[in-house]
Amino acid sequence: MPAKIRVVAAMIERDGKYLITQRRPSATLPLLWEFPGGRVEEGETDEAALARELKEEMGIDVDVRDRVMHVQHSYPHYDIDFCVYACTLLGGEIENIRVHDHRWVAPREMDKYEFPAADEKTVAQLLDLTN
Repeated sequence: MPAKIRVVAAMIERDGKYLITQRRPSATLPLLWEFPGGRVEEGETDEAALARELKEEMGIDVDVRDRVMHVQHSYPHYDIDFCVYACTLLGGEIENIRVHDHRWVAPREMDKYEFPAADEKTVAQLLDLTN
């Protein structure tokens, strides 16, 4: 039975655009784009994990608000339980500390970026919400 991994991501909006990040060349699913976030560690809440991941990966502070999406996806060697939360950027200058790159992208431009399969499901939901 494949391992199940809990993953959280942030939907951060500014001027009608959403923050996406590019995975590092050495990462699993290298150079694909995603909403920023990461794995939830044992004993950690989704909200705490998301705030920690964004601080570690990009040096930013966020207010984690409501869960806006929940998808499950099976990859060949693991399953992910994936939750996306609406977040407000509180402070910090975005740095590419543990991400390869970042962009602010309008929903209509999302199809120009390649996302992992699980993230494609969240992008589709985002497009439904914004149309």
